[in-house]
Amino acid sequence: MSYLIRVKCYSPVSEMHQVAGALLRAHRLKNVLGSKFPTSRALAQLSSENAASHNYVIVGAGSAGCVLASRLTEDPLSTVLLLEAGPKDTLLGSKRLMWKIHMPAALTYNLCNENYNWYYHTVPQKHMDNRVMYWPRGRVWGGSSSLNAMVYIRGHAEDYNRWSREGAVGWDYEHCLPYFKKAQTHELGPDQYRGGNGPLHVSRGKTNHPLHRAFLEAAQQAGYPFTDDMNGYQQEGFGWMDMTIHKGQRWSTASAYLRPAMSRPNLSVTKKTIVTKILFQGTKAIGVEYVENGQRKKAFANKEVILSGGAINSPQLLMLSGIGNADDLKKLGIPVVCHLPGVGQNLQDHLEVYVQQKCTKPITLYNAQKPINMVKIGLEWLWKFTGEGATAHLESGGFIRSQAGVPHPDIQFHFLPSQVIDHGRVASTTEAFQVHVGPMRSTSTGWLKLKTTNPNDHPIIEPNYMSTERDIWEFRQCVKLTREIFAQKAFEKFCGPEIQPGNHVQSDKEIDAFIRQKADSAYHPSCTCKMGQLADSSAVVDPQTKVIGVENLRVVDASIMPSVVSGNLNAPTIMIAEKAADIIKGLPPLHERNVPVYRPKTLETQR
Repeated sequence: MSYLIRVKCYSPVSEMHQVAGALLRAHRLKNVLGSKFPTSRALAQLSSENAASHNYVIVGAGSAGCVLASRLTEDPLSTVLLLEAGPKDTLLGSKRLMWKIHMPAALTYNLCNENYNWYYHTVPQKHMDNRVMYWPRGRVWGGSSSLNAMVYIRGHAEDYNRWSREGAVGWDYEHCLPYFKKAQTHELGPDQYRGGNGPLHVSRGKTNHPLHRAFLEAAQQAGYPFTDDMNGYQQEGFGWMDMTIHKGQRWSTASAYLRPAMSRPNLSVTKKTIVTKILFQGTKAIGVEYVENGQRKKAFANKEVILSGGAINSPQLLMLSGIGNADDLKKLGIPVVCHLPGVGQNLQDHLEVYVQQKCTKPITLYNAQKPINMVKIGLEWLWKFTGEGATAHLESGGFIRSQAGVPHPDIQFHFLPSQVIDHGRVASTTEAFQVHVGPMRSTSTGWLKLKTTNPNDHPIIEPNYMSTERDIWEFRQCVKLTREIFAQKAFEKFCGPEIQPGNHVQSDKEIDAFIRQKADSAYHPSCTCKMGQLADSSAVVDPQTKVIGVENLRVVDASIMPSVVSGNLNAPTIMIAEKAADIIKGLPPLHERNVPVYRPKTLETQR
């Protein structure tokens, strides 16, 4: 077990008040119990109890946990302990020394690094040639916001209206949009959809790469609209993507929320701390048990325990603690605290595939990936936070509808002027560019269950990919529609032979086989602690984010989504935590009425 360092910052005045108060309480206790109970011993006991007890204990310093820790400690009377299984995201206080996290272009390093990554794998997928799928998830301050591709996408307004219909009352678009805005400072300034004063800095790409311009032009030549803000009025179409990059650096929730809050005396943060179970008094959560430097310890919460470990860790910890399907728990010998069969069920994710094209001109990132050029790029970034290292290069993208009759986009594109092979674990081999494309609202759902009672053992993950005919058809469309865009005039001077799937793949049967062999997770697991109504037997938390059937326990992360949104998950997860923080603090919900949202003029055509 790795060593743990607990970070806690005190102000001298606050510490003096705490010591004086403890001495006074100890003196009173001595007067009551007599001289046989020394003041020094009483003070030591009280000090120990104070150190182990907080108002809130948050499990997971990731995309949601960092937000909650920051917002809850805005009240100086609220004390928070934030427990993280992974290391800090800085070294000796320096981002430069942890460049593999903070340099945007270096993102693939940590997608394949077990030091900062849970490194999950699914069970063999029977509908995908029995492939075992790789699932990187963040295990570091900032969680997956310290590992992801920094694409800031909120999803469609109708995703949140659907949540409300699915039982997450109060989570419709008009109640969620204000929290997206509260979180955000967009470099283009605030408007009806963008925020201007939040801690999360969002920017647009600066490279103006000719292949990005060609992609956007080709999409319009294919008949799709240009949208100037796919997070604003109109998601449908193609345009420049927002990114969580600020001044050339990854802007994770650790940078945006956690570090600015670290100086508060009411916030304690740990690293390399494995939480093993939630402690209960009957059905009331009173704290957690965790492992520190190989020793088992406890931390108590006199208000609430909040799980923010993500779509895998949160349901895993619930089940380890006796909350889940009672039959499954009994088989493992886990005492049942609450029979909640929805825990670990309803698992949803996005699959995507890379359609790759050779480039006839030496303008892709292939040369930038040669060792001498990587050194130059790295040195410029280390010196000035500028250059090709200051972007993740996923600067353009789009959303379209797969067919007529679909009410809002269900296919997403990310364009990259480079080639990625096996999650970046294999070096690019040629001048090439690619589109990451996949359906956004898959009808296949899966589950996860405990493998053992050992918290260090990964759970069994069964996403059940491609198990419906609808999903198979949508992926065929993804390939066909991408090829159509690449065939437009804007790409004529750049397009060489197709690398993947390859010109030999033409029939539906051949495309289906290609998808089974090459599609991979887009790293968006969600929905395993579904939010819903008490009458819904599959619900795990109520619309207040409280775990159903127990007290003083919440889940706040991507696992509580009732269904996966139409886009990337980091921005929605941050929004969920912002909204939950107001709920926890008892504040009235923010609400923006009658916000305009684009609707296609007709649904009789696909575009």
